[in-house]
Amino acid sequence: MTRRTTAIAAALSLLPLGQPLLLGSTSALATAAVVLSTQVADAQSAAVFNKRGYAKFNKGDYQGALAEFNKAIEINPQDAGAYTSRSGTKLNLGDNQGALNDANKAIDINPQNSIAYYNRGSAKDELGDYQGAIADFNKAIEINPQDADAYLNRGNAKYDLKDTQGAIADWGKAIEINPQYAGAYTNRGAAKLNSKDYKGAISDFNKAIEINPHLAAAYFNRGLAKRKLGDYQGAIPDYKKAIEINPQYAAAYRNSGIAKELVGDLKGACADWKEASSLGDKDAAGWVRKECQSPQSAPQRNEPLW
Repeated sequence: MTRRTTAIAAALSLLPLGQPLLLGSTSALATAAVVLSTQVADAQSAAVFNKRGYAKFNKGDYQGALAEFNKAIEINPQDAGAYTSRSGTKLNLGDNQGALNDANKAIDINPQNSIAYYNRGSAKDELGDYQGAIADFNKAIEINPQDADAYLNRGNAKYDLKDTQGAIADWGKAIEINPQYAGAYTNRGAAKLNSKDYKGAISDFNKAIEINPHLAAAYFNRGLAKRKLGDYQGAIPDYKKAIEINPQYAAAYRNSGIAKELVGDLKGACADWKEASSLGDKDAAGWVRKECQSPQSAPQRNEPLW
């Protein structure tokens, strides 16, 4: 399932300048000028590290980005944007609890930070707190109703809670906001597939592939939908394409073997199952031992949806 768990704050948090000073107090004005000068210098210095962090993040250098955001926070501990950005970086590094903690801090500083709620929801989703994730995505959407990513991930959390129709509605909203959102089409298609709306699923996978021809999951799931409709020959090229994109896709090898078996190509099926077995697929390993030695009629197979 497509998940968007990476968000970087779009702008630095504003620096609070404090209460107005009384005019006529020369010493107070002089002191304030020094303090303000220091605050501005710190903010500018933190901005440099944030900028470097964004650049490294966008290049996929998450450890490097983390170091830059750490420095920005060290300089300005009230920089909600830096906490938000570090939260998104930690999500990419698999540190979900750390991401949650940083998002909490960003929200404490700026309760209207929609990206921080989005990041916290993503962290909760990864930690299995789907209800908590939905609450955070709700807040992100309340602040920014045009956040397609928040709808996508709220749909994921709803799907994890077996609310299939709610998930489909959220993915549909993500598509309404961003008609080029291939991940939302892929997820909605997978939910339709699981709901036995095979033609609707294929339509969504077609659109996802049209937008992004490199989505292995879209080809894989379209192959499953075609097989469910009895189009075994049509399923095989989809599995093949999924494997071309991701040569480590054991489930695609497994299901390609199933489709080939169903059209009478047991030799091709065994070749695919051997590949799946080499990638750790235990079911495929069992089929190689059993059916590639003594051919039998095609049994019902297990099929992973995601």
